[in-house]
Amino acid sequence: MSKFNSDKIIPRYSVIAIAMTLMAVAIICKAAYLMTVKRDYWMQVADRVKKDSVTVKPTRGNILSCDGQLMASSLPEFKLYMDFQALRNAKNDSLWEAKLDSICMGLTDIFPEKSQEAFKEHLEKGRTMQARHWPVWERRVDYNTFTEVKALPVFRKSAFKGGFHFEEFNARQRPYGSLASRTLGTMYGSKDTARFGLELSYDSILRGKNGFIHRRKVLNKYLDIIDTPPTDGADIVTTIDVSMQDLAERAVIEELKLINGNVGVAIVMEVQTGDIKAIVNMEKCIDGVYREVKNHAVSDLLEPGSVFKPISIMTVLEDGYCDTTKMVDTGGGVWPMYGREMKDHNWRRGGYGPMRLPRSLEVSSNIGVSRIVDEYYHNNPEKFVEGVYRSGVTSDFHIPLKGYAPARIRMPKKNKRGQWLNWSNTALAWMSIGYETQIPPISTLAFYNAIANNGKMMRPRFVKSVVKDGKTLMEFPPEVVPGKEQICSERVVKLMQTMLEHVVSQGLGKKAGSTSFKVAGKTGTAQISQGAGGYKSGVTNYLLSFAGYFPADAPRYSCIVCIQKSGLPASGGGMSGVVFHNIAEGIMAQDVKLDAKDAKDSTSILVPDVKKGNIIAADYVLSHLGYKPRKDWNGSFIGNNPVWGEATSQDANNIQLRRERSSSKHLVPNTFGMGARDAVFLLESRGMKVTLLGRGKVISQSIAPGTRIKKGARCILTLK
Repeated sequence: MSKFNSDKIIPRYSVIAIAMTLMAVAIICKAAYLMTVKRDYWMQVADRVKKDSVTVKPTRGNILSCDGQLMASSLPEFKLYMDFQALRNAKNDSLWEAKLDSICMGLTDIFPEKSQEAFKEHLEKGRTMQARHWPVWERRVDYNTFTEVKALPVFRKSAFKGGFHFEEFNARQRPYGSLASRTLGTMYGSKDTARFGLELSYDSILRGKNGFIHRRKVLNKYLDIIDTPPTDGADIVTTIDVSMQDLAERAVIEELKLINGNVGVAIVMEVQTGDIKAIVNMEKCIDGVYREVKNHAVSDLLEPGSVFKPISIMTVLEDGYCDTTKMVDTGGGVWPMYGREMKDHNWRRGGYGPMRLPRSLEVSSNIGVSRIVDEYYHNNPEKFVEGVYRSGVTSDFHIPLKGYAPARIRMPKKNKRGQWLNWSNTALAWMSIGYETQIPPISTLAFYNAIANNGKMMRPRFVKSVVKDGKTLMEFPPEVVPGKEQICSERVVKLMQTMLEHVVSQGLGKKAGSTSFKVAGKTGTAQISQGAGGYKSGVTNYLLSFAGYFPADAPRYSCIVCIQKSGLPASGGGMSGVVFHNIAEGIMAQDVKLDAKDAKDSTSILVPDVKKGNIIAADYVLSHLGYKPRKDWNGSFIGNNPVWGEATSQDANNIQLRRERSSSKHLVPNTFGMGARDAVFLLESRGMKVTLLGRGKVISQSIAPGTRIKKGARCILTLK
């Protein structure tokens, strides 16, 4: 007899089958409901957990100096925030209260500008407001500082437990600070948008190309899936020489401070290539500090004054109207010119009287140059202006800097009746000495560079090449200005070179000269027009210039210095010429190779005193002087006997003294009077962090000497 009882089993299976069928129907109905009625809602939910085509910013390319030094680069910066609601939700309020003092103490060590009490008050205010995005520090910080803050109590926890979070920015940094800042350019804050300078001109190269990713949320985590990887920007190699730029800036600022000048410009160009090695644009701001605000070197369309005179003389000689034996009478320093008086700078002392053409350039005689030009071109001024155009000073150099404008010199025009439309009887005379023209300093320099280059005018070059990953993608070779392979005959070039050399050796440009090498150039002092007010509106402003090249017998560099100042005294040779002298001597000194042994005093057997600092540098110098000084157990120089060896009994007192001093390693040292390198070495060797302000030697330190050192403490050194 079978044990299977169908009367009991079948009903049970029927119930199970019916229940499963109903469940299947319910699932199908629910799915249909979700697919129809609730479709829009769940599509919105899906959009919240996925993102398509998310832009990934590339790393912006670097700007390098001519020898590959980093002048502008993109580095990460961070804004630090606290989410106090996340802290409360994670039930970590008690932890916050217990660690608040430690957090504030750590923040004060990292940011010494703000006290521990101020940090505590600031953070407690955010906690009271239950802010979700409360700034821990008001400014951006670099990566090293970010890691220090993130290591503090509570902050080291995840954002959901501790509340600490941050925003990352791809910020532009310049290792050399404000050096050539107006030429290099800058960015608009956190935006990846260039403002001016080479950053703007080469933005398409530096920027790179955006990449794209899409994001999916899987198991409560976002996964980034790369669709198109970003293409990082390429680097541009400029022609700027860091040492020359620094030298030129310091020379300009020193003179501006001395004479209370308003604007100072200096450009250094390599003669053979046209490379711009340095370009300075200092302007006095409302707080009295000189900064680069505008690129005056390429955008100031001003009347250049007497630095224009060589163009006038060259035009006369090239057209063959006279030679260097030409005599001109300048009278007593005042000469009537068609109803106006032309004056020389020494008119109160009786003028120069008769002189030859080269002498009129040496002493910068307004009367001499203007009378010569007026004699030959008064009835045909178009020919003179054509000669000026031929000199190349009006060429458009296509300078890759925002604000650049080529020189503007008007061509005389007549109407159908033969009457002048834009000309007067005095126009030619005053144009010949640099008035009634608008020429930026860089155009004037290009002319003088062409004279130094035997008549070949080079286009000013700012960028040499584009490189990426060690490979050169583009090159920008030196370029001759089209049609200016020879701005005048070789004979006239040689005459101009001789006359410009004599301006410095026996004329008004003596202060620009050097006893070590020959210099050629021309001074310039011009009144600056005040627009509708003319030249006599209120205080008279002057443009003081010196343009030239060096060494005159084998030109390597050309340079122009322009200073704008208000009131007298005002002298192109005595002020701008001095800056030119300092720049020229500094540049040429960089090439002088001296042997350290030449500094050794043969009459002395003593080892020079060595102060505390970087012992490697001191050892290098002493070794090259022929000394091998002994060092004690502490690595310090001892004794006067120039041999290696252990400290002897005669140095016992010295060793004991140094041992006593070793106990002071836990105290802040005195760095007053030290150079930056030694001061930083001494402080960092004791575990401190250093911030430098200024250049030169230490004149103050934020933490007093003798203070006990706190690990990670930051000391701010002011140098001058």
